[in-house]
Amino acid sequence: MRRAVVTGAATAAGVVLLLSLKPHGAAGPAPVISSGGAGSSGATGSSGTTGSSGTAAGASDATAGPSGSPSAPAAGAAGAGGTRKVTGDAVNTRYGPVQVEVTLAGSRITAVDVVKYPTEDRRDREINSSALPLLNQEAIAAQSAGIDVVSGATFTSDGYVRSLQSALDRAGR
Repeated sequence: MRRAVVTGAATAAGVVLLLSLKPHGAAGPAPVISSGGAGSSGATGSSGTTGSSGTAAGASDATAGPSGSPSAPAAGAAGAGGTRKVTGDAVNTRYGPVQVEVTLAGSRITAVDVVKYPTEDRRDREINSSALPLLNQEAIAAQSAGIDVVSGATFTSDGYVRSLQSALDRAGR
């Protein structure tokens, strides 16, 4: 009888300890990964503030759908020949949302900033720190969303391409 009581108490204590464990999350909002284009150095701070505002805003942006209300003012901020920034849809992937902001000079892509991307665990951050700069370079070189996926970052690459295409569609390209 005593063994049953001790076993039951130990099991209950173990369950409580397991339920109290919390996964280690990122220290704060994810930094914007920029392509380093001509107009991106001054915009990195401001787009990081609006694009990575936390989980509550990120969840509402990701579920808002293709309405694009956050990027509507950015698309119309400059004339057809000036430099403008257009934000694409936040595309949900298996590991989290991906969202890009494209800087256009006329109809030419001059910079791409990734304002939202998966950062839930160490492996997400490791993969995205190498894959997203490659995707940025490819998008600028191709001047379109028709770019190859990065091996090892297939889901993020797919979300990146879809968000980039939505930004280019909003820009009228």
